[in-house]
Amino acid sequence: MYHYVISGLRVESDHAMPGLIETDSVAGAPDVRLRRGEVPTELAGSTISGPTWQMADGQFLLHIPGIVRMVLDGGTTITWECEGETRPEDAAIFVTGSGFGLLMHQHGRSILHASAIDVGGRAVLFCGPSGAGKSTLAAALAAKGFGHVADDQCVLSALSGGSTLVHPDGRSHKLWEQAIDKLNLLDRSGPAVRSELRKFYVQPGRASSAPLPLAAIYVLAEARVPDLAKGERVAITPLNLADAALMVRANAYRPAMVERLGQGGLYLETAAAAMRAGGVFRLTRPMAFGDMEGVLAALEAHWQDSGVMERVA
Repeated sequence: MYHYVISGLRVESDHAMPGLIETDSVAGAPDVRLRRGEVPTELAGSTISGPTWQMADGQFLLHIPGIVRMVLDGGTTITWECEGETRPEDAAIFVTGSGFGLLMHQHGRSILHASAIDVGGRAVLFCGPSGAGKSTLAAALAAKGFGHVADDQCVLSALSGGSTLVHPDGRSHKLWEQAIDKLNLLDRSGPAVRSELRKFYVQPGRASSAPLPLAAIYVLAEARVPDLAKGERVAITPLNLADAALMVRANAYRPAMVERLGQGGLYLETAAAAMRAGGVFRLTRPMAFGDMEGVLAALEAHWQDSGVMERVA
């Protein structure tokens, strides 16, 4: 058996899951089990469905056509089955990504599509859709000495009072070949995320294993034309609560599930918690590697000005 800790949950798997950071076995039953096995094409008693998914009482069936089917049962088990000639290593990213993210929605947890780093003992999150540069930005900051917290999923807890906590997602960085080269991370590069992609798992240098208090959330945006205020290359703009609530909900791991499961209030609560912690900001920047140092410098200056670097939980 293989053992992992994902978003604060102890996970046991009967198959090695590339990209997850393996941990020692711990006493007691795991919170979640990942199992390879037979998965139906339809759920009996399905009450709600979409093009590639079905929901029944306590169960969720997800179909990635031609790659994998998986069924989430009771929030405690994910059983998955490869389709066609798909290698298990190529299906694993969907099980631990989409599958586990949906399991968190099933648990009623607040989960954002975000990477995160450790700044002064607190977690700074970078939200955005796939391709927004979340992993690359987090890896670039990790290369400068900031600790790795999450690559793709951030689960938040203790939203209603005290310090809101961000749970490490237990994943390695996922970086394109160009990013690995530019950040000089070839020595930590591992297997491909999928066999047909030039995107690879990269072991983080220093990773958090315990939850950290939330410091701030940055929503990533690309500067497509040089029209930022005063000719700046990077802009960091604070959002008010109304805009922050919209952005946080839009960056839930699966926004459609938030709607389907009636969890909108949870993400309003998340936005309010983020505003209390330090704020929600829009980070507009060029995505070219030639501009990366300027982006990192702007972030560090913002953390110094806002006191994030001095506040240690």
